Amino acid sequence: MNKQQGVFNGNIFAPLSGEVKQLGQVPDPTFAQKMMGDGLAIEPSEGKVVSPVDGEVVQIFPTKHAVGLRSQDGVEVLIHIGLETVSLEGKGFEAHVNQGDKVKVGDSLVTFDMDYVKKNAKSLITPIIITNGDVLSTFEKTSESSVQAGNSSLFQANVNGNNPQATANNKNNNNPYGNEAEEIVAAVGGVENIDAATHCVTRLRFALADDEKVDQEALENLDVVKGSFSTNGQFQVVIGQGTVDKVYRAMVDATGIQEASKDDVKALGGKKQNALQRGIKTLADIFIPILPAIVTAGLLMGINNILVNPIFGDQSIIEAYPQWAGIADMINIIANTAFTFLPALIGWSAVKRFGGNELLGVVLGLILVHPDLMNAWGYGAALKEGTIPTWNLFGFEVEKVGYQGQVLPVLLASWVMSKIEIFLKKRVIDSLQLLVVAPIALLVTGFLAFIIIGPITFTIGNGITNAVVSVFEAFPMIGGFLYGALYAPLVITGMHHTFLAVDLQLIGSTGTTFLWPILALSNIAQGSAVFAMMLLAKDEKLKGLAGTSGISAWLGITEPAMFGVNLRYKYPFYAAVLGTAIGGAFITFQHVKASSIGVGGIPAPLSIVSGSWLSFIIGMIIVIIVPFIFTYLIGKRKFK
Repeated sequence: MNKQQGVFNGNIFAPLSGEVKQLGQVPDPTFAQKMMGDGLAIEPSEGKVVSPVDGEVVQIFPTKHAVGLRSQDGVEVLIHIGLETVSLEGKGFEAHVNQGDKVKVGDSLVTFDMDYVKKNAKSLITPIIITNGDVLSTFEKTSESSVQAGNSSLFQANVNGNNPQATANNKNNNNPYGNEAEEIVAAVGGVENIDAATHCVTRLRFALADDEKVDQEALENLDVVKGSFSTNGQFQVVIGQGTVDKVYRAMVDATGIQEASKDDVKALGGKKQNALQRGIKTLADIFIPILPAIVTAGLLMGINNILVNPIFGDQSIIEAYPQWAGIADMINIIANTAFTFLPALIGWSAVKRFGGNELLGVVLGLILVHPDLMNAWGYGAALKEGTIPTWNLFGFEVEKVGYQGQVLPVLLASWVMSKIEIFLKKRVIDSLQLLVVAPIALLVTGFLAFIIIGPITFTIGNGITNAVVSVFEAFPMIGGFLYGALYAPLVITGMHHTFLAVDLQLIGSTGTTFLWPILALSNIAQGSAVFAMMLLAKDEKLKGLAGTSGISAWLGITEPAMFGVNLRYKYPFYAAVLGTAIGGAFITFQHVKASSIGVGGIPAPLSIVSGSWLSFIIGMIIVIIVPFIFTYLIGKRKFK
């Protein structure tokens, strides 16, 4: 179909010239998994982006790497130039339009330096996404393998109904959160104050131009908002699971804000952070994606603990009922897999975060726990006996040791491999990349991991473990009290993510962790304090919010309780901190430990070493009673 035939007939033209790719071929899960919508990608042959439609520019990112448009027919198009180009902060890009400009097919939107972007970004491949596919009656993609900017048809997309304005009105009427979305945007400073917006499971996440423009009071007076806070350079609005995606969709539909990926928002927010904050954010970006696997493994290990330990009498369940032994053994294998191959999980997430091929990260992690290597668990005994196996590399002895349960070796090795891979990709021609880039990156990193990275980081990791263990063994009550008092404030800053790495290192080195049980008590304490607020509250909105967020906190998700109620009134938060400090001191003095990381709330006993269940349950009673009583007594006076 030619240009003249299709401008007003649902035709969307190619915004760039180049080779057409399917989204599944894009090396970024946000686009490959169609999280933002369906579409295609183009490997550009020239650095010019033109308008694919007659319509309006609804958003151009401050970093100029992405443009959002709305056609006259109401189709919303996102053009994301390259991958991880937001980190270039606009260098190499020149925008020729502004938000609100009217454009015709073929009008120049952005030009970019292809050589600079290719050298400094992950990839030039450019996804073109239809972000409001839910309002389309038909959507067809081109079957051509290459396209010409402004001339070749890329999509045929028709919106339900013939009147674009009617379609827009229907969208707002069909979404029950349209008014709330507009009020949230107004409260955060308006559309012009939003550089980018996305959402996670419970929160809207904004990269704002100026946090001072936020009207906190107006925001928190909205029924749909459970709380808000600023952290890691992002302003986050707590909405709640199951509702946040509807509010976000309503916000996009009602205000014209273009959808952004989490990476875009993180990168824009990261520009406001100092070096320490960026380091913490990097750790969070690596460990949060693998947390579901770790928590699932912890829950399954808890079930196995019930089966194999004498909890309900002198005999365990499998001793009393031997027919359960096989089931227990299978559960143990399923549960232990995530911890046995922990370096592979970390390798996948870390290499992805550092901009490399995440599948190579998996392979790197598996290399470090290869069965032909001596298991790290037996390293101490082998060292005493002098039986550590070695490779002889031209007279240089290298220990043939695995890194099971270790965090630091695979983290640093993943960073090194990613940098080697990125370096080679920018210098090796496309036709040879498959034969050159991955083999060299993996081989060089593998040698460095066994010769330098592994031994050094293994020593550092064990040193950190020994230091933490020594402090808590020498001063258990003080250590438990301080960590209990500090954990909730650390959540506010986002620094609590660093302790996930410490927990995993402790489990990998000693088989247990004494820090995670305190985290579980902290979550329960926040829930207890907010339940007291539920009883005290006369306002129905506050009562309802406190009730639902209290249940959420007791099941391990504390954001609605902490940011929606406890921090707003302050004294419930302080009561929860006090209760956690007391409970933390008690369980640490009783040497309570967890064999894994599980659900940090009421289900937490499943992850606790069975011999410590009674002490941990007493700790749970402490963090249920102390925050509740203190919050209730103080609140009783304040609510008079």
